[in-house]
Amino acid sequence: MEPVARRPPGAGTPGGVALRGRMADEMRLPTLLRRRGVPVEVGGVARLDRRTKNLTKRLHPGEVAVIHHSDLDRVSAEALVATGVSGVVNAVPSVSGRYPNLGPGILLEAGIPLVDAVGEEVFTEVKEGDRVTLDGGRLLDPTGAVVAQGTLVTTELLETQLEHAREGLSDQIEAFTENTMRYLREEKELLLEGIGVPEIRTAVEGRHVLIVVRGYDYRSDLDALRPYISEYKPLLMGVDGGADALIEAGYRPDMIIGDMDSCSDSTLQCGAEIIVHAYRDGRAPGVERVEALGLQAVVFPALGTSEDAAMLLADSKGARLLVAVGTHASLVEFLDKGRAGMASTFLTRLRVGPKLVDAKGVSRIYRSQVKGWHLALLVLAGLLALVTALSFTEVGSAVASVIAARVGDLLYWIKELLT
Repeated sequence: MEPVARRPPGAGTPGGVALRGRMADEMRLPTLLRRRGVPVEVGGVARLDRRTKNLTKRLHPGEVAVIHHSDLDRVSAEALVATGVSGVVNAVPSVSGRYPNLGPGILLEAGIPLVDAVGEEVFTEVKEGDRVTLDGGRLLDPTGAVVAQGTLVTTELLETQLEHAREGLSDQIEAFTENTMRYLREEKELLLEGIGVPEIRTAVEGRHVLIVVRGYDYRSDLDALRPYISEYKPLLMGVDGGADALIEAGYRPDMIIGDMDSCSDSTLQCGAEIIVHAYRDGRAPGVERVEALGLQAVVFPALGTSEDAAMLLADSKGARLLVAVGTHASLVEFLDKGRAGMASTFLTRLRVGPKLVDAKGVSRIYRSQVKGWHLALLVLAGLLALVTALSFTEVGSAVASVIAARVGDLLYWIKELLT
């Protein structure tokens, strides 16, 4: 799709201005972050990868991550923070100005220095495993020589970048709308009639299906859904890395769907049915990896994202209810993901309609109301009921007489002791 022409800041309808204002509030840096500084000199072993999600799999605490990630999103930033990296070096700007993305603020809030726009040369000047030092905006080798140089992102600089990016939100919403219409034109048979959905061996008809994507808040939402999973025994469908998330939570996925670029070999070999999400023309790079493990896969050609394909597959096969974990639900999240293809998610959610229940936020609004004193009262009530029931039986009467005699003996002993 051709890029949308940039409109002057402030252009658009009053409603668009109001929407932009609400979204801007959601994307502002927290007050604590504005006051917090970041270390300007750190060092460690360098790990490099142009795909951030691949890099986070082999990062260790104290290492320096070298990435190539324009518009660093929240999920990628949280994954970097979770590895315990000492610093992040980005070959390209982490905030392109396209929209106010959330990732850089998450790194700074965690106290991790971020050096931006050091250039493509960093991937040739620095090798995997080299020891490097971040000194302000400079990347130094062990001899102190500068191997790459960029801009150290500070809270003040980031605020300025995000403020400028907020001015382009209306353009991004327009682009999002155009991508949505293009997807509808190209995939109307799949969306409206389910044409193109492959045959699978897993029985889905009439079942609840839990679709897990390794996205926002997936861990807390999975924890909150444990009672539901235990009671309803839903079919567990992992979308790429979401299958690993299910394994980590103690569950075995029934189905794994995706392009297979972020799911571990051990999870692929867990016995789940594998559905490879392919391009619309039938190309499926993930099949080669699956077959190399000696496994078989079903190919599902479709535009859009793998989470869209998962929902359409489950819905077309007659799922009674779809429960989504870690999927993208709001416009802010679609933009933060930074894909034109995220427009397909909007239409997919319209397609599955009332079957879809989003687990996002469940962990925030639901908490067990059972307190310790509630349990104590329950135990006391149970004991009282047991004593009452026993008192109306011969055995109970005999036990009560023995207890009464012993209590009487105890009281007499105490009386004699005090006199």
